[in-house]
Amino acid sequence: MKVVLQRSKEASVTVDGEVTGQIQSGFVLLVGITHEDTEEDIRYIADKVVNLRVFEDADGKMNHSLLDVKGEILSISQFTLYGDCRKGRRPNFMEAAKPDHALPLYEYFNGVLEEKGVKVEKGVFGEMMDVKLTNDGPVTLILESK
Repeated sequence: MKVVLQRSKEASVTVDGEVTGQIQSGFVLLVGITHEDTEEDIRYIADKVVNLRVFEDADGKMNHSLLDVKGEILSISQFTLYGDCRKGRRPNFMEAAKPDHALPLYEYFNGVLEEKGVKVEKGVFGEMMDVKLTNDGPVTLILESK
């Protein structure tokens, strides 16, 4: 599993002109799932996301987690994170999980985040989406389960 995490001041996702998810302060997560991912990978990344200390304390140091600041998550499925661009000029997406494997794990991931007490807004799996965000910092991290 691979997640691009962006700390944001606000974010939204639109599908066919309709807002399907919107948050204030928190994280925008671009979520990629590969064939080998399991529920164990999902739980590992979910725990990492909610406990990463990337929000500033009173001294301006990154000492607070998403849970500490009561932040929100905008979760976007993103199979292109597994695009291999090493050969040729067209990405190879063979490492991205097929929808029948990826969708249940993506939904499980969002559920685990919610169980940890975080408000989770989502895009629409498999759809073309317009994502808008104000990156805070900017802070952008890449998390991988393996």
